[in-house]
Amino acid sequence: MSILVVGTVAFDHVKTPFDERANVLAGAATYFAIAASFFTQVSIVGIVGNDFTAEHERIFDARGIDLSGLERRKDGKSFRWTGEYGYDFNTRTTLDTQLNVFADFQPRISPAQQEIPYLFLGNAHPSLQRDVRQQSRARLTAMDTMDFWIQGTPNELRETLQCVDLLIINDEEARQLARDPNVIRAAKAIMALGPQRLIVKRGEYGATLFGEDSFFAIPGFPQENVVDPTGAGDTFAGA
Repeated sequence: MSILVVGTVAFDHVKTPFDERANVLAGAATYFAIAASFFTQVSIVGIVGNDFTAEHERIFDARGIDLSGLERRKDGKSFRWTGEYGYDFNTRTTLDTQLNVFADFQPRISPAQQEIPYLFLGNAHPSLQRDVRQQSRARLTAMDTMDFWIQGTPNELRETLQCVDLLIINDEEARQLARDPNVIRAAKAIMALGPQRLIVKRGEYGATLFGEDSFFAIPGFPQENVVDPTGAGDTFAGA
């Protein structure tokens, strides 16, 4: 078994009430791939700039992650995000987003990658996600999205949802996408758009898997020391 993830390999500047770090290797594909690598072989399709070094590459190599699909551009920087958390880690404030080389990224999947049976479409423009899905022969496709695309590109997002098997989003995004404050009703409305399964992440309260006629809920594992929750959702999806 192996899995292909398409998404961002990025750098974050994160501030929390307990610490602040700049130039942290991050991005949806990074978090997803490292988590999934504990269970299976992972290949990444993405793009990085001239700030991605051999030191960063060794982090992926240590987990046996295939970077043959990672495009490297010398004429710009990688995707960068700056954000700040308050004491409530369920909410965050985006201070700056720089798409950089990701702005005109057009992912192309190699013939070998097209045959990988499992595909995860990291958070990105729905049209880009749909283009990747159409290139792949995956048996199961999962995807992530966020409020930015739900608000800004609703029609494109609905088209993309028609061609995936599993959607993984948080409870706020589920309510927003379905335009319904009740998560149970929202889940049914979202699955009617295309996905056969839906996972709703609820932060420290756990997650719920919805099917056509069933659901399964798990609690969150309590942690006494939480310093930075960035990438938690992508890590959860990867595992």
